[in-house]
Amino acid sequence: MAAPGARGRSLSGLLPAQTSLEYALLDAVTQQEKDSLVYQYLQKVDGWEQDLSVPEFPEGLEWLNTEEPISVYKDLCGKIVILDFFTYCCINCIHLLPDLRALEHTYSDKDGLLIISVHSAKFPNEKVLDNIKSAVLRYNITHPVVNDADAGLWQELEVSCWPTLVILGPRGNMLFSLIGEGHKDKLFLYTSIALKYYKDRGQIRDDKIGIKLYKDSLPPSPLLFPGKVTVDQVTNRLIIADTGHHRILVVWKNGQIQYSIGGPNPGRKDGIFSESTFNSPQGVAIMNNTIYVADTENHLIRKIDLEAEKVSTVAGIGIQGTDKEGGAKGEKQPISSPWDVVFGTSGSEVQRNNILWIAMAGTHQIWALLLDSGKLPKKNELTKGTCLSFAGSGNEENRNNAYPHKAAFAQPSGLSLASEDPWSCLFVADSESSTVRTISLKDGAVKHLVGGERDPMNLFAFGDIDGVGINAKLQHPLGVTWDKKRNLLYVADSYNHKIKVVDPKTKNCTTLAGTGDTHNVTSSSFTESTFNEPGGLCIGENGQLLYVADTNNHQIKVMDLETKMVSVLPIFRSENVVVDGPFLVEKQKTLPKLPKSAPNIRLSPVTVCAGQTLQFKLRLDLPSGSKLTEGVPSCWFLTAEGNEWLLQGQIPSGDIENISNQPTISLQIPNDCLALEAIISVSVFLYYCSADSSACMMKAVLFSQALQITDTQQGCIAPVELRYVF
Repeated sequence: MAAPGARGRSLSGLLPAQTSLEYALLDAVTQQEKDSLVYQYLQKVDGWEQDLSVPEFPEGLEWLNTEEPISVYKDLCGKIVILDFFTYCCINCIHLLPDLRALEHTYSDKDGLLIISVHSAKFPNEKVLDNIKSAVLRYNITHPVVNDADAGLWQELEVSCWPTLVILGPRGNMLFSLIGEGHKDKLFLYTSIALKYYKDRGQIRDDKIGIKLYKDSLPPSPLLFPGKVTVDQVTNRLIIADTGHHRILVVWKNGQIQYSIGGPNPGRKDGIFSESTFNSPQGVAIMNNTIYVADTENHLIRKIDLEAEKVSTVAGIGIQGTDKEGGAKGEKQPISSPWDVVFGTSGSEVQRNNILWIAMAGTHQIWALLLDSGKLPKKNELTKGTCLSFAGSGNEENRNNAYPHKAAFAQPSGLSLASEDPWSCLFVADSESSTVRTISLKDGAVKHLVGGERDPMNLFAFGDIDGVGINAKLQHPLGVTWDKKRNLLYVADSYNHKIKVVDPKTKNCTTLAGTGDTHNVTSSSFTESTFNEPGGLCIGENGQLLYVADTNNHQIKVMDLETKMVSVLPIFRSENVVVDGPFLVEKQKTLPKLPKSAPNIRLSPVTVCAGQTLQFKLRLDLPSGSKLTEGVPSCWFLTAEGNEWLLQGQIPSGDIENISNQPTISLQIPNDCLALEAIISVSVFLYYCSADSSACMMKAVLFSQALQITDTQQGCIAPVELRYVF
């Protein structure tokens, strides 16, 4: 079907008629009156001499969840179509997704309805298809998505904000637009009457659109989009928000799972661990065997009692709230998309963690839940269980102010506390303003630390620049953590795919790790390391290790702040733990037999202590002009004959894909050592060909490393270089 003559292509053409309709709907009392008004409106719009026609999707756009690109005037003829203009970082766009899902459950393409999400990026990082793919998976979007990277359709229609919905008739004719979130009733009303109106005229077709879900092509993995991670400083356990699997994992520091709570599907249920469910949880905080969880898409704060093995709700009512003041008891107080939580201390004389600070991304504020009676800065005495707003007006701005309620945030997504003087503040990763801000624990004053710019209304001052204060630039940071030992703040600069470090005294912000490339390097130095939208991070091991939730790589990365090396924490289950989420079923590599000609290189003994990480850096050279054989995986293996306990929970093997970028192999010495001396062996097998591919061969080498294990805490161990020239 050819596109008809256009009456005009911008949404402003709908404005006069739709505004009159919406005023009339305000006076309508019954549902029948509302239905009749919308039906009459459609008669008027449908009777225009020329349609207000949507432009065709330009050729060459990238599509997801479809068998092939979709054409408005070929494939969508006879359908009511909802175009959802969104950008995946936007909390308002995220809030709209449940409404769209509910509509899809009510009407299918067989009924004549199709939803298409048009991704129009705010940040440069969001234009990349792989990142949109991750968002489609993370938010379980199952309808077609088109990447309008250059915002061509956005500009032609003169769309002005995220999210915007445009409802089309069966000829590609624009019928309605809805701007922002919170219009579920109108969305259902307009859609249902449009379907009825055009069915009455025989213009609705029930043919199916070819849907091919991107998520169906992916293998399962132990973690799926982990959003946040924190450390239990008493037991050194890690608490991981396994966001994509809708569960919370409690793991030992070697990666072995102790508890898996919730998942694999979203839900909202309290009770014993095996029955409890979450919906895309993010922030986690642990104290005294109790975990508090920002259960983001349930709009709840949940409490996990590890001793009783039960989950309960302590704040929120399970539906998105719009209240920007609060003050009710937690379980009666509506809240909106909590994204992070951290413990804090009230102004009482007895110092105790009796406040749970909450990054309330949905209302652009910082809230507090009183875990015991106490006072907040510039507040009266508050009773236990009170949940209320503390900082931020609720306007989406980058506004600092001496009075916390006059300040404004833009989707705060990460929190960390520095309770000691002279800092005495909360650090806030304010994602949509691309800044890190501070809130004084003494008087509530909100101040700028790094990123952004001075104009509080400009939420587009992002970049990737090391510098001081406002001269430093970040891109949608989602996490912060305070290093009390060094008086430094680490920042997950999420859309720059980097970890940055800030000195709050000088406001100097520099890159600590990450090249900016998203290709997953599992083991490397800080300078060679890569991340993919890291969402959270925390300090452990008395300031030696920085754990990073490398969200889009589905991993927890471990950064050793002393050796400057990065490794991956293996996540694995013991025999007696129930894990609901899917795990990557990977066939265990079989150790090949070493050729008799393989040299055995005995390395000088190394002294290590329990808990320490030893790293081996491969430094292998091929004969001149040779190259690794394509399609045949060169590989390495760890063995410890007679001391297999050394390898429990370790990654025992791996591939060597590129001779110019060889892997670093990590071995974490277990806490419970069964011997004081052991030998760890590294076997390397290389398959390579001469430059002209006239001859190909397999060569091997064995490195034997003697370990002397001591109880005495050791200093920083330099990586062991495994050098050999073939």
